[in-house]
Amino acid sequence: MRSAAPALVPVFRSRLQADILAALLLNPEREYSLTDLAHRFGAPLSTVHGEVKRLTEAGLLRRRSIGRSAMVQANPGNRLVEPLTQLLFLSWGPLQVIANEFAEMNGAERVLIFGSWAARYLQRPGPPPHDLDVLVVGRPTRESVYDAADRAQQRLAMPVNPVIRSAEAWRDATDPLIQQIQSGPLVEVLVPDDATGEQTRAVRAIDG
Repeated sequence: MRSAAPALVPVFRSRLQADILAALLLNPEREYSLTDLAHRFGAPLSTVHGEVKRLTEAGLLRRRSIGRSAMVQANPGNRLVEPLTQLLFLSWGPLQVIANEFAEMNGAERVLIFGSWAARYLQRPGPPPHDLDVLVVGRPTRESVYDAADRAQQRLAMPVNPVIRSAEAWRDATDPLIQQIQSGPLVEVLVPDDATGEQTRAVRAIDG
């Protein structure tokens, strides 16, 4: 059974389709393998293959083979790509912008989006989000977090509200705000890599 259209902007056939399009169209200079996309969005490789096949046949993506790997990239030659990119930035942009602006921040272990944007991303009905709530877990400087939030706010043209909590507070969940965040919808944007412990980009949506 096909998943429902995403609540953030219900013009795509599924959230995964919008996730793939956003990753590629909002980063037009970058190529992704199908395995990269499956890992990033926690989706079966076969499902990613089907979505990419549809988007490639529609001319929105370009595909080439390197050995046994299939690589895909946005197709700038398609006249629909530019307006579609603008639509995706307005709806899916927070995932990309927050990942970009908060990446490689000293002392930050993970970065999450919670609140109304996360609720719409996770298909909870409601009005369009007018701001963005971001939790930074770790011990970064307050200045670096607020500078990243200011940059993100300028790019997204919407308020970005950062919250900082230690890894211990996140793990122990005795803080009332952490309890509230963990019990509600949230989207992990930057998470520790299990093998290296370093930050990696992955979208892990958790419907609390």
